Amino acid sequence: MSDAILQAGTLWWREIVRFIRQRSRVTGALLQPLLFWLVLGAGLTASFRPSGMPGGMNYVEYFYPGVIMLVLLFTAIFGTVSTIEDRREGFLQGVLVAPVSRRTVVMGQALGGTTLALIQGLVFLVLAPFAGIHLSVAAVLLSGAMMAIIAFALTSIGLVIAWRMESTQGFHVIVNMILIPVWLLSGAFFPQTGVPAWLEWPMRLNPLSYGMSALRKALYFGQAQSFCSLTSFRWSAAVSVVFAAAMFAIAAQVARRSSPV
Repeated sequence: MSDAILQAGTLWWREIVRFIRQRSRVTGALLQPLLFWLVLGAGLTASFRPSGMPGGMNYVEYFYPGVIMLVLLFTAIFGTVSTIEDRREGFLQGVLVAPVSRRTVVMGQALGGTTLALIQGLVFLVLAPFAGIHLSVAAVLLSGAMMAIIAFALTSIGLVIAWRMESTQGFHVIVNMILIPVWLLSGAFFPQTGVPAWLEWPMRLNPLSYGMSALRKALYFGQAQSFCSLTSFRWSAAVSVVFAAAMFAIAAQVARRSSPV
């Protein structure tokens, strides 16, 4: 057990160091969601009012939790694509021939991506007052916990794809085709209430919808403004935990069956 912790910790630290040295990843993961929030939030404020939204709330505030999830999503994409680069450079082959289980390798990668996503998500919380959200200490802690769960799930999904891909171009095509629609159907961009029936059920069946619901409730912890939520916080958080664990298990299984070459 101690060896597995050391091995996973080493791979985790490598992801952190590599991210720090690649400042373009920091810029892309933070600035792009910020531009989405400013442009779309300001542009749709006058024309879009979600069903059930409390009085005095505008679209900039509604979209803010969705942008946090977008930060987590972009960080997961930028983090897991390094698996393909490691295979191309020969580092992954070196790790796989060492006495290290592939589950441990995937855990180190997943924890590295989760840590990076969580740090950037917490940094984005600084902008909450500009969205009209006043966070308590409990809300920050609860939101941080939900961001960690969501980031772990998204990073695991990215690893499922990355371990089966041989080119970064193909990886980005597949990721954009899967993760962006999943984000759009999570309630991040528009609420489930009021949508057509054919769109309502995909949103209900989307596991990320429950993460989005729990994150909204966490941000408004102790306040009455929590809205556009699928179900209770405990149920949403439980679904998110199960989803994250399932995605990691699938990622570990895919890694176990993948060829190191």
